Parts: sequence; C-alpha cells; structure tokens
Amino acid sequence: MKLVVGLGNPGIEYQFTPHNLGFLAVDRLAEQYGAEVNNRRCRALTGKTRIGPEEVVLAKPETYMNLSGLAVRELVGELEIDPPRDLLVIYDELDLPWGTIRVRQRGGTAGHNGLESVVNALGTQEFLRIRLGIGPEFAVNDGAKYVLSQLKKSQYEMVDRELDAAAEAVKVIFSEGPAAAMNRFNRKASGAAADEGE
Repeated sequence: MKLVVGLGNPGIEYQFTPHNLGFLAVDRLAEQYGAEVNNRRCRALTGKTRIGPEEVVLAKPETYMNLSGLAVRELVGELEIDPPRDLLVIYDELDLPWGTIRVRQRGGTAGHNGLESVVNALGTQEFLRIRLGIGPEFAVNDGAKYVLSQLKKSQYEMVDRELDAAAEAVKVIFSEGPAAAMNRFNRKASGAAADEGE
C-alpha cells in the first residue's frame, strides 16, 4: 500500500491558487486512474486506486496547509504506512520556476509550512516528495499573498502540463522506482545532468 498526499487548502476560494498544486495533482491522478477522492478519513479526503503494480490511497488533508501533518500522521498510522518506503507528498515550490518538477527522496522543507508540518508530525524527513514549481519570472515582495492568489487564465495550459508531468512522475516512481523518476524529471531545462541526491 502506498500513500500519496497532495498538500493544499480546502475551500473553493483556494482551489485554483499556486499553493494548491498538490491538491490539483491528486485530482489529476484520480481522474487518470478512475478514483474518487471523497471519502472522509483521518481529517482528509481520500480515495483508492491502483497505479502500476501498487495499490494507492490518494489523500487531500482538510486541516489547511499549515496543519497538514496532523492528517498525514493519522493516515500513516491507520494505514500502517512506512514513510521512507510508502509515503509520497506532492506540493508547490516557490524556489522552482513554473513548469518545473523535482522528485526528491528526502530533504529539508525550504520554509514550506505544509511540508514543515508533515516533517514535524512524522518526526522524519525521510519520505518521497514531488516539488511542483510555482516560482514567477518576476520578483515577489509578498510570497504568502502570491501563493494564495488566483491562477490566471494565461497560466492554465502551463499548469495543465505540470500536473500531467506530476502524474507521470508518480507512475514512474511506482513502476520503475524513485531513481528512474529522478533521472527523468530532475533534469535542468538546458539538459544538464539530473540533480543527484535530491
């Protein structure tokens, strides 16, 4: 059993904001694999499906971003998940440009409150994550305001491609392993080598 958690905020006012890319990625996986993420358990909306050889629980915490770890900890406990082996967290990353995704096997939180909550609740940084770039091309004075602003129509196509890439990365992780996913998705736009150890 694998647990895929997308980080975001519940509520229609947050649905299409950069900070909700984790939720949108789970929605894309549910759409592609015929799941309905509408079962309330452990303070999250969940749904079951199969991705590659794995039975997978998709989850969207309803605790709001900054308390995501509360729901993740309950899900990990109830489903008897081993975080280093069976947990995958998908979230937005201000330090990466739009359209970029990165697969990491462990690491810090880079100031992401949702991820920090998960790390603190689990007591470990040892779990897989997919970082979805939302970094603008221009300087942002107020990051908190930016990540909660509504996506512009001109961004929809780019967001759509990024969500498809995230779904493909999940499929590769579960079918071929994290190393294969990192090799394929962590390449720089210039074609430089993958980010080793990320």
